Amino acid sequence: MGRNYFGTDGIRGRTNAGVMTAEIAMKVGMAAGTHFLRGDHRHRVVIGKDTRLSGYMLENAMVAGFTSVGMDVVLLGPMPTPAVALLTRELRADVGVMISASHNPYEDNGIKLFGPDGFKLSDEDELAIEAMLSQQLPLAASPEIGRARRIEDARGRYIHAVKGSLPDNIRLDGLKIVVDCANGAAYQVAPSAIWELGAEVLTIGVTPNGKNINDKVGSTHLDLVKETVVASGADIGIALDGDADRLIVVDEKGKTVDGDQIMALIGTQLAARGTLRGGGVVATVMSNLGLERYLQGQGLTLERTKVGDRHVLEKMKADGFNLGGEQSGHMILLDHATTGDGTVAALQVIAALVQSGKRASELLHLFDPVPQLLRNVRFAGGKPLDNARVKAVIAEAEAQLLGKGRLVIRPSGTEPVIRVMAEGDDAAEVEQVVEAICDAVKEAAA
Repeated sequence: MGRNYFGTDGIRGRTNAGVMTAEIAMKVGMAAGTHFLRGDHRHRVVIGKDTRLSGYMLENAMVAGFTSVGMDVVLLGPMPTPAVALLTRELRADVGVMISASHNPYEDNGIKLFGPDGFKLSDEDELAIEAMLSQQLPLAASPEIGRARRIEDARGRYIHAVKGSLPDNIRLDGLKIVVDCANGAAYQVAPSAIWELGAEVLTIGVTPNGKNINDKVGSTHLDLVKETVVASGADIGIALDGDADRLIVVDEKGKTVDGDQIMALIGTQLAARGTLRGGGVVATVMSNLGLERYLQGQGLTLERTKVGDRHVLEKMKADGFNLGGEQSGHMILLDHATTGDGTVAALQVIAALVQSGKRASELLHLFDPVPQLLRNVRFAGGKPLDNARVKAVIAEAEAQLLGKGRLVIRPSGTEPVIRVMAEGDDAAEVEQVVEAICDAVKEAAA
């Protein structure tokens, strides 16, 4: 069965258009509620959201959907995605919902669903729910209609859990830390957690107005956090995305520390303490070859998956790893969270800073990235990657890079785009390979 609603990370799109309308949100609530009506207990769903204007509309629509099939609703208000996963488990809920489009602009929104274990839904669960969206679902009898209530201590519960990810003897006294919350879901909890651990916190991106989420702030727009770190003489900067499951770090000199460097640091720290499971780290095909070589030098492995944090998580759970992530900043630490948690990952980095006594610029750049180039080729239709000429050029490129680089070519899952990525020790060769493949794809798509 094909997917018309669920993508690589839930349902996402432009609000009041396509799949992201109040009507569909209500149907998703009805379908997900019906799917998780299992057993004879009183059923419950936890709903959180980020700070987008459309969150009010979608939240109310989903409350209507869930209550109409007999499920009680607990509303968290603006909270990070990992907080929803945590509270789904803590409140013994049957399902959790996060209303967010992550790092996208405010005009977009999305719906992410979690099972009672706090993990994102399996493909099977998503397909079952999607199939129900076109069905006439049974409504609860009048006495069984669900109730909705808002809990006021959700922020405190999450802050307590985040702080608990560090040993009791770790304090952040004497550190000046810039925290950029992208005007998103963590605008209250992330600065509070770090301040409570003793740091001096300078905040940016903490004044959401419904329309400024990810607008020139956050993990995908680093200019402001870099300027603030350097101008204030801060020790480190952390930048989260709109739903705070992603982290990018900035050192005291204003240099970017991406997800690959963060995984290298946390992985070697855990290995030194004897708490790294699986013998290495799980990342996607987009992680830099430099990370793979660095880990190999430490006696660790890098296991690669398809793009998407859900694929990383599936590999981690299947093979017993407790650390994984993406170059873009999703960090999954299974000892502390069931999904990516930017704040928890940031605290691991800051704790390493405290314990080492080094400056961030000395600690956080553990390897030199191999030259990497990514190009996107848009096409009008068809399947350019099936073209004989394109296949031949790709084969030539693979032979050229054999033993000294990598080639990753994949169609986008959300738009008519072919993504062409190559990396290798020779930057000029990498560029030549990418351009040759892009030219062949363009010709095939013409």
